[in-house]
Amino acid sequence: MKWTGADGFEADDDAERIDAGVVQGFLSTSYWSAGIPRDIVEKAIAGSLNLGVYDADGAMVAYARMVTDRATFAWLADVFVLESHRGHGLGRFVVSTLLDHPELKGLRQVLLATADAHELYRSYGFTETVPGRMMAIRQDPTELYTQP
Repeated sequence: MKWTGADGFEADDDAERIDAGVVQGFLSTSYWSAGIPRDIVEKAIAGSLNLGVYDADGAMVAYARMVTDRATFAWLADVFVLESHRGHGLGRFVVSTLLDHPELKGLRQVLLATADAHELYRSYGFTETVPGRMMAIRQDPTELYTQP
């Protein structure tokens, strides 16, 4: 499914169109998945509902994905806009389009984690969870993705 945004940008949920090299290039330098290898990115793409945003030339410039059962639960992950394309509202475009995706209607819960975009996500109705309710096993990506 495709959506048209401002300034000729297009969002598309076709996983075959996702440029795994662009995704891996960005994520490998992010605070949440530093050093992530391409094969792991490809597995994440394959197991998710993806949304790429493309410029008029067809180059992918923004991305987000939902890890979801498409019935009750989703986890919004790996949201980014390439630095060269920031300032065009593409962060809002990718998030709002993915949240409004027809396959995600009626979910009981949508979660995410962020260290730096709380205000953006509050504008979509996300609230910080009650401390003590969410639990996780976390591993440092710089250790996890570093090969011995």
